[in-house]
Amino acid sequence: MELFDENNENKHSDRTFDSKSPLADRMRPQTFDEFRGQEKIVGPGTPFRKSIEEDRVGSVIFWGPPGSGKTTLAELIAGTTRGMFIPFSAVTSGIKEIKAVISKAGNFRKMSGRKTYIFIDEIHRFNKAQQDAFLPYVEKGDIVLIGATTENPSFEVISALLSRVKVYVLERLSDEALTEIIENALNDTERGLGSMNLKIDDK
Repeated sequence: MELFDENNENKHSDRTFDSKSPLADRMRPQTFDEFRGQEKIVGPGTPFRKSIEEDRVGSVIFWGPPGSGKTTLAELIAGTTRGMFIPFSAVTSGIKEIKAVISKAGNFRKMSGRKTYIFIDEIHRFNKAQQDAFLPYVEKGDIVLIGATTENPSFEVISALLSRVKVYVLERLSDEALTEIIENALNDTERGLGSMNLKIDDK
């Protein structure tokens, strides 16, 4: 299974849009200026935002409800930093795939001196053996692990790994943030529905 292309780092930073793609995918924020919600974590001037902009992000886990921005934050990290970004599914990947991605990350670091960011969606679905496989490489800094989960990491992530990551708790989006997201979709003529002249009914 080809997990990524070594010659194309951070593909997420140069996305093209298919008009037939789902609206949610087309409107996914491409910059922090477009991101809504989670101001306490990634608002302007926050320590985590600065670490992303300065390309010194450590391993993290985003814990929050569906739709709170976990995957979007991971992709914004991919588009902002200079390392290689590898999306990795905890549902479909086993030890074999983990070893392959670790090997590629090591080769990439030797050749470029840059980090590899591995995004693991639904990290709570990894069993202990799978989580253990990442541990030594997180410890040595060979990879930067970005996990996303809807479950409490204290119960789903092994303590050895949990002690080496920073957990950020994402809140459910406020009504104000949701309204802004909807209005942006209605007004955006390139990616959204702006050409249809739709309006929100205040009622």
